[in-house]
Amino acid sequence: MDGKFMDGKFMDGKALAKQVRERTAAEVAEFTARTGRRPGLATVLVGDDPASAVYVASKRKQCVAAGMTDHHRLLPATASQDEVAEVLTELAADPEVSGILLQLPLPAGLDAGALVQLIPAAKDVDGLTTLSAGLLAQGRPGLRPCTPSGVIELLDAHDVPLEGANAVVIGRSELVGKPVAQLLLQRNATVTICHSRTRDLAEVCRRADVVVAAAGRAGLVQGDWVKEGAVVVDVGIHRTDAGLVGDVDTAAAAERAALITPVPGGVGPMTIAMLLHNTLVAARAQFDAQFDAQFDAQFDAGADAGTGAG
Repeated sequence: MDGKFMDGKFMDGKALAKQVRERTAAEVAEFTARTGRRPGLATVLVGDDPASAVYVASKRKQCVAAGMTDHHRLLPATASQDEVAEVLTELAADPEVSGILLQLPLPAGLDAGALVQLIPAAKDVDGLTTLSAGLLAQGRPGLRPCTPSGVIELLDAHDVPLEGANAVVIGRSELVGKPVAQLLLQRNATVTICHSRTRDLAEVCRRADVVVAAAGRAGLVQGDWVKEGAVVVDVGIHRTDAGLVGDVDTAAAAERAALITPVPGGVGPMTIAMLLHNTLVAARAQFDAQFDAQFDAQFDAGADAGTGAG
């Protein structure tokens, strides 16, 4: 295990996220020097939800710190479906925008699912469109959801063996549960997805080598649900009178787990770090595609000219 990202048995997401951000910033500088273009992230915030505003502000700040351009769009809570769609369509066509992130949840009355689908897969840095999900399900290259990618990054940084491991994912959301299960499956883990209808959830968890808790229920996973020596990743975060807590009873689970993520300071910081990474990946792919298209056009023009000369 890499002690650089550990405090005892606790996996330090803040330290790892810092390393990912620094690595991404260095790669952004190299990309910009080579291509003359900066990756650009467009965040779209509709309304004035305080938590969303804070989260978007953090994304924008870290985007700029990594050497990327900030293409933020703020719309009032009264914005219509068509008005939000117009902004997304404009950003989709903007060559300066490498990635688009529509901050969720949206105000009541807006169809988030339909709006997300307006984001091209090539700019879908949140990995939420149907096409992105399909590429992930088939194991084909594409942009992966940020939080699930952060979970895998944490496991890798701590040398957690996934091949052949019995992994249990608690939660089946499109944002975390399903994609993290797909990523674990691609690493040759044997994956069980649990949910509110799972029978004897505690017993299923007790057989797991790796538990990823993403159910959205504070303190759901009890200490005696964890097998001795298991690895526990807590994706949940809940604000309570006692402070921020996750989906796992951390203190009790830590007595049995070999490794566990704290809340806060575990998975949370990794999400924005992986968002920056995705934006760079998107920028590279778009530049390569543009270069290939230009090359093909020049080649075709040359071939046509040669044919005419004959």
